[in-house]
Amino acid sequence: MTTTDRTAPRTGLLTVDGATLHHEVRGEGPLLVMMPGGSADAGIYDAIAADLADRWTVATFDPRGYSRSPLDGPVTEQLPATHADDIVRLIEVLSPDGAPAALFGSSSSAVVALDVLARHPGRVSRVVAHEPPVVELLPDPEAGRALFATVRESFRRDGVTAAMTTMAEGLAPAWGEDRAAPEPTAAEAEAEPTAREPESIAPEPEAMAPEPERATPEPAAPASSPQEKSQETSPEMPPAQAEAFRRMHANLPVFLEHVLCSFSGYAPDLTALKASAAHLVVGVGRDSRTLLPAVAAEALARRVDARVAEFPGGHIGLTEDPRAFAARLREVLLAP
Repeated sequence: MTTTDRTAPRTGLLTVDGATLHHEVRGEGPLLVMMPGGSADAGIYDAIAADLADRWTVATFDPRGYSRSPLDGPVTEQLPATHADDIVRLIEVLSPDGAPAALFGSSSSAVVALDVLARHPGRVSRVVAHEPPVVELLPDPEAGRALFATVRESFRRDGVTAAMTTMAEGLAPAWGEDRAAPEPTAAEAEAEPTAREPESIAPEPEAMAPEPERATPEPAAPASSPQEKSQETSPEMPPAQAEAFRRMHANLPVFLEHVLCSFSGYAPDLTALKASAAHLVVGVGRDSRTLLPAVAAEALARRVDARVAEFPGGHIGLTEDPRAFAARLREVLLAP
């Protein structure tokens, strides 16, 4: 298989209960399913999937109700378990011999990854859950639930831009400073070198809804708000990438109304996850360890004795430097 053949996506449609999933497959080798989080679809992983296709059969997809994966009926509140069932069905189709798949999820899709591992441990060989925002494991769960409920109310009242501003303000570093998590366990310290102190930075407005990778720098002319700036497309952006950008932005209303609260409010099965902890790696961003999603993720790792792996960038590090992120993911997937 040539490099072009390996990186060119092979597309397909999969009928699942209540929806039809658009999926894309690259490469050859063991199956790796990469699940988009926030409002993203398969396009968020184009660069990363191409980099990893030399070692894995990399499957990406549009989650049900997003982009090219229509629901059979009106959109309703989405549940992590339903999306996890979709993943299991995708693995069954793409790994017909029953071989387990590696699974990567980020933000809201990391929540789905946890549910797959808890309920279907035999279907996965390794799960990398990058900053699942499981607010139930925060020192103050009620504050986390209230934040995301406020974001949804802001969307209902004032629209997408206002909601993303509310979320950016709510995910401020105070989650790591005022609600400091306990010190790492001895097992964590042995598994992962001590991380350097993260910078005290505010998250991007798209923190829970990653934006697609930009091929070119942003336009020099300032937008009227950070959110509007993030939603612009550069004239030099390749047409396929610009189209992916538009699709993902169009998914934001579904994410804010029907995904955000139910996914962030997911209560993981700690007993089941602890039983499968050898297959679980919890990812945290180097620059986001004081923010709500990373604080919750590290709390999860402590509760189930899972390894913690630091990734480049912040909560949306996979879009900030896709190739550095892919290189780190490769190390984590291949680690003993």
